[in-house]
Amino acid sequence: MASPPPLKAILVAGGLGTRLLPFTRYTHKTLLPLHRHPVLDYALAFIRRAGISDITIIANQFIGQIAKHVGTGLDGENIHYVIEDIPKGVGNALQLARPHTIDCRLLIYFSDNITTADFGDDAVRFANSVEAPGCVLLGRKVPDPTRFGVAVMDENEGLSGIVEKPSAPPTNIAIGGIYLYDENFWDMLDKFMLQCGDEFTISDINNQYIADGKAVLRHIDDSEWLDCGTPDALLEAAQLAAKGILSPEPYHHRSVNS
Repeated sequence: MASPPPLKAILVAGGLGTRLLPFTRYTHKTLLPLHRHPVLDYALAFIRRAGISDITIIANQFIGQIAKHVGTGLDGENIHYVIEDIPKGVGNALQLARPHTIDCRLLIYFSDNITTADFGDDAVRFANSVEAPGCVLLGRKVPDPTRFGVAVMDENEGLSGIVEKPSAPPTNIAIGGIYLYDENFWDMLDKFMLQCGDEFTISDINNQYIADGKAVLRHIDDSEWLDCGTPDALLEAAQLAAKGILSPEPYHHRSVNS
């Protein structure tokens, strides 16, 4: 019996961080502080707690600053750094990570998302399932769903689709920017980037998994979840970090001179 494909992670730290100007003129948005650690440590901690040790980080011209902070990661980790010279959308950013993650199952993490949720047993299942396990999506109720991909629910309260930033949201359940995908992800990405061009969003892929009956929605209303792409959200997240509600563990303990 064939072994399952490996489970790897892509941390997408793309874009220009315009909502966080002027700070992002001088450094990457993931290096801005949440109490005693940068945003990046909390994102990497989520990935590490899922048991993943092969991580590709995509970022802009400040990728060198990120590499200086993260280094080679924890013992046993394999960290890849990929520069996105010019932002050309999420599809193109993900394609930059493809050489490091082809024929793998993936945890894809968009770096603005900071949460106390985790994938728990899902990551173990993805790492060990011989059959392609589909995808796992995280959803939570929000007061402003027009800013997100929003879940469409059927009459049995099952997930029937996702609409991207709708003016009239069908529900208030936002789909968060952290996903688990099986090995069919790249074929779907190629298909929808070709079909949709500049209009491509990650929801196109999610909707295909839903249509195939291969998507699982995890409700995380009991967890904290913040979009740390704004100053107000950074402040709120820093307060949660100061209280120990958000944790950067495990992280790379580096000396002052390293």
